Amino acid sequence: MADISIIQNHNLTMEAARSAAQTVADQMVADYDMVAEWSGNVLSFTRSGVSGTLAIAETEARLEITLGFMLKAFAAKIEEQVAKNMQKVFSATA
Repeated sequence: MADISIIQNHNLTMEAARSAAQTVADQMVADYDMVAEWSGNVLSFTRSGVSGTLAIAETEARLEITLGFMLKAFAAKIEEQVAKNMQKVFSATA
């Protein structure tokens, strides 16, 4: 069960939504030493203490994050920041 679940609606084309998700993934890889990999329209990411998926659909992006024991105490703060970032990234118009 995910510790953080966020659904962000968008008006992007699938191509633009996937591009937006890739931008987020590139930033996560650079900032947090994560490994990110696409399987269809689902981006899976992982690193020590964190794993999750970002699924892209026609009108929404669904993020599921599972936190390791040491990060669970920061779940609310992490969720707040990630939700802001998702809103920013997926709010562009197609």
